Amino acid sequence: MTAPVRVLVVDDDPLVRAGLVMILDTTPDIALAGEAADGTEVAAAVDAHRPDVVLMDIRMPRLDGLTATELLRARPAPPEVIVLTTFQADEYVLRALRAGASGFLLKDTPAAEILRAILRVAAGEPILSPAVTRRLIAHVGATDTRDRGRHARAALSRLSEREREVAAAVGRGSSNAQIAGDLFMSVATVKAHVSSILTKLALNNRTQIALLAHDAGQK
Repeated sequence: MTAPVRVLVVDDDPLVRAGLVMILDTTPDIALAGEAADGTEVAAAVDAHRPDVVLMDIRMPRLDGLTATELLRARPAPPEVIVLTTFQADEYVLRALRAGASGFLLKDTPAAEILRAILRVAAGEPILSPAVTRRLIAHVGATDTRDRGRHARAALSRLSEREREVAAAVGRGSSNAQIAGDLFMSVATVKAHVSSILTKLALNNRTQIALLAHDAGQK
């Protein structure tokens, strides 16, 4: 049997934390690793509890969740981060993803979807709520397209042809298994290409590959 995914819950509202803890207790595949009430507590909580995934609130009194995410993801071998919030403003989405968050869910997301998101992110698949995805795509398509496109194409030019094909597939939202089938390679080879892309381009996760591929106009 595989060990359950360990989750750290970070939220300044004790009622929200209690609700998330109740949700996590509904499946044996996920275990509560610990809780924190502010972004200033995240580093110590991660060191103490070694979570696989952090559920991170955005608005907290002393250190906000986006700054906490940026600091956490800059550390060696950090846990994955899912930003969980009542807000869906574009600047929050983009900053969270650029900081290295692997998911962005609204707090009214059904419990079952939160649990699926945790498992998917722990397995290396980024997750966004459909509402946030639509807003993100609209925002990305509307601002600074030319500059972002030049930067993205220059970055992708540093990849091999096969890596660019994998990056484009990640940008379309394909899973490793789907990419393997479409490009006639093993899942292990796809994972190796994804790891190489992350290293060459100094990216944190698949979501950032997807944003780069979208900016470059990859189809």
